[in-house]
Amino acid sequence: MTPGHGIWDLFTSSTFLSSSTPIKINFKMAALRFVKSVLLSFQKESGLEPRLFGENLRVTAAEPGRVDFELDIKKEHTNRLDIIHGGAIASMVDLGGSLAVASKGLYATGVSTDLNVTYLSSGGRVGDVLKAVVKCDKFGKTLAYTSIQFTNSKGEIAARGSHTKYIALAWKHPENAVDQLSPQK
Repeated sequence: MTPGHGIWDLFTSSTFLSSSTPIKINFKMAALRFVKSVLLSFQKESGLEPRLFGENLRVTAAEPGRVDFELDIKKEHTNRLDIIHGGAIASMVDLGGSLAVASKGLYATGVSTDLNVTYLSSGGRVGDVLKAVVKCDKFGKTLAYTSIQFTNSKGEIAARGSHTKYIALAWKHPENAVDQLSPQK
């Protein structure tokens, strides 16, 4: 991505990045804005995310390789036991893995090759907030490996998951910001 073209301009404006701010903070701020832009793209372009999560899911923090998000549990997220449906959690493992890949700078986040979820306790009921922390454990030219942990409103681990993504073709997307979200050595 070159300056003056596309989404990266949002992160490099003088009002966003300041030379008096430590560079580590800039990576976090840039990653947060970039991840939120990718989530917005999912909400606008996907068939599933806007219908399943809508405005109830929000990214609360991001840095390269890690994203925190939360879901306000609504009736449409629950099963017949009135607790969050396992399928909703599985969908968040999928979406979370994509957001973790985005936190590394890929706007196109690839396609799933493997997804696993382990349910440990109830994720919550209508009115509760389910929190998630997802990490990009390994980020290569072909595959990205992510892991996620969900915490319910009681502070208990509700579920954990992993998601592998094929990203080889995603490297070609013009809106990528990999260089901008990677510390220079």
